Amino acid sequence: MHFAQSKKHTPCAFSTKDLTKIYGEGETAVHALRGVNVDIPAGEMVVLLGPSGSGKSTLLNILGGLDSASSGQAFFEEQELTQFSSAQLTQYRRDHIGFVFQFYNLMPSLTAKENIELVTEIATNPLDASDALDLVGLKDRGSHFPSQLSGGEQQRVAIARAIAKQPQVLFCDEPTGALDSTTGRSVLKVLQNVNQELGSTVMIVTHAANTARMADKVIHFADGDIKEIIQNTDKLAAEQIEW
Repeated sequence: MHFAQSKKHTPCAFSTKDLTKIYGEGETAVHALRGVNVDIPAGEMVVLLGPSGSGKSTLLNILGGLDSASSGQAFFEEQELTQFSSAQLTQYRRDHIGFVFQFYNLMPSLTAKENIELVTEIATNPLDASDALDLVGLKDRGSHFPSQLSGGEQQRVAIARAIAKQPQVLFCDEPTGALDSTTGRSVLKVLQNVNQELGSTVMIVTHAANTARMADKVIHFADGDIKEIIQNTDKLAAEQIEW
């Protein structure tokens, strides 16, 4: 299977049309997404902001190929994700997408470098694991096990693992939710660097409004739909974010 690369400039990394997601049936059905229409420009840093249950993580999971829509369409560049088979979604995630979650999901019996090599062994065009660690400021910590690293360092290893395959898109679901202010800023700085240095589209799901100040675009969610989209004309550096 081969994912065709468009020869012309593609303005959007993602677009959706009337995208819905319903969990359950009848009176107990939960409408997680209610006809979402949005375009995500390639190469931007985008923050999806809203309270728990507003639909932001559901959208991220559908765009990331981790969940399926109930109706509507979702596109990655010019390819319709909502028509992909399970095998196609697996390859899509492997070749194009990196994931960072609130909890680091590192293998405790492997060193930082070995955790990253789990990804580089199956990627088509990977970074060297040491180079990925260098990008997140942990070049000298590659031989350390997760238990020997702080929470912020573990999260940066998780980011290094995600970016080691040089993904076109990096999805981050509450990446600073378990971190203090100083450590959280350092993680946001890494994500900002990934966006700027690798050119990856970075999408961050969070309920922390302060994070929005560093984004190109802020998408406000409530009750399963987008309520407002704000384009930041005066972005802040991660170090300037108030906690």
